[in-house]
Amino acid sequence: MKKTQVWVVDDDRSIRWVLKKALEKADMDVTCFEDADTALQHLKLSQPDAIISDIRMPGTNGLNLLDEVQRLYPELPVIIMTAYADLGRAVAAFQGGAFEYLPKPFDVDEAVTTVRRAVRTGTDDSRQDQTEGIDVSGIIGVAPAMQEVFRAIGRLSRSHMTVLITGESGTGKELVARALHDHSPRSGQPFIALNTAAIPKDLLESELFGHEKGAFTGAAGQRIGRFEQANGGTLFLDEIGDMAPELQTRLLRVLADGEFYRVGGHIPIKVDVRIIAATHQKLEDRVLEGGFREDLFHRLNVIRLHLPPLRNRREDIGLLMDHFLKKVAAELGIEAKSLHPDTAKFLQGYDWPGNVRQLENVCRWLTVMAPAQVIHLEDLPQEITDTETASAISGDWKTQLRQWVEQQLTNGETGLLEKNIPVFEKIMIEAALAKTGGRRQEASLLLGCGRNTLTRKIRELEIEG
Repeated sequence: MKKTQVWVVDDDRSIRWVLKKALEKADMDVTCFEDADTALQHLKLSQPDAIISDIRMPGTNGLNLLDEVQRLYPELPVIIMTAYADLGRAVAAFQGGAFEYLPKPFDVDEAVTTVRRAVRTGTDDSRQDQTEGIDVSGIIGVAPAMQEVFRAIGRLSRSHMTVLITGESGTGKELVARALHDHSPRSGQPFIALNTAAIPKDLLESELFGHEKGAFTGAAGQRIGRFEQANGGTLFLDEIGDMAPELQTRLLRVLADGEFYRVGGHIPIKVDVRIIAATHQKLEDRVLEGGFREDLFHRLNVIRLHLPPLRNRREDIGLLMDHFLKKVAAELGIEAKSLHPDTAKFLQGYDWPGNVRQLENVCRWLTVMAPAQVIHLEDLPQEITDTETASAISGDWKTQLRQWVEQQLTNGETGLLEKNIPVFEKIMIEAALAKTGGRRQEASLLLGCGRNTLTRKIRELEIEG
């Protein structure tokens, strides 16, 4: 039986070596190229079953290679990888026809699995041309969890599917919703955003569906609702979990039939609207509590994107601080301030309960209030540097743990090791998996244990995701 033929195109010799060894171990024949131009020359003579290519290389880059392969051999799957991962590159790769997008560093086992899947399933022949100059929509992140979000937006860039975005308040759910719209076939049509929790339920129905003149006291004229305003485009419903039950019923009907009546109206109105919903709540729990309709939940939960809290993507804090300090300075027409290394380290250890929104507000405060161009620890607002928070950030967890144990013993608790070591292990493993975006090989290295041990612990501790 003929072996699977895979080409690796990358100017980094170490990457070529690692992939070649891993793929050959998986019983594949591997040919390596230092640049895309050489690979394109060899494509005229023979074609492999799959190509793995870096983006940034001397000469022809990976996206141009992808474009050429899609033009000449549209059935040949191409896997794009890059160490400079951002939303723009992810969307460009998927819109250019990439089978998959792998941000470096990647899990070697995952790369092998991806190649096997690419060879088995082939690629979709209904590709769009690569989009030049893609706007990154203000979303910044190098953390693995954010790379997963970028990849999801890229995969959805040719889709009209309903999306449910979950995550804590301040994580950037509206930014992601806007990016989903901007990189979709509806990008030239309206994007209408509505915070359903910010509008009284008595007014929300009219806000969504509009009303006819005289429909109720104060309705002096006809009003066009958000659904009509968003016709052909996207309607973003933020904090959907807080919507009143009676409005959930009306929304369900629109999602099912694509039509509705204005308040006080008798003529059905047909619309073509893509719904993107968001919530900080766990809608499954709201369904069990009876506060959210199960059938509406399943209508909304077609594709789910979860945005990680900032404390689970600490490697992005420095990038975000730099971005917002420059953004605010540009708004005010002044020189951007910078962080002293001690300040940057301190802020990277802070838990940011308000997430990215809080971080941006702190940057605005510092731009105005910090006296010098370099921001020192003493320049930070008191909410960040109060004694309790500073103690937790500085790593004084051992003292806090001792105080907690002493309190438990005083309360007559027994069996503390048996009860709490599994809790400690679960927290450690969940944090490591969040850090690596769920990649067990990388998580096991961070924790200092074998991958098999980690897998066994995940099963024993019933860790989800």
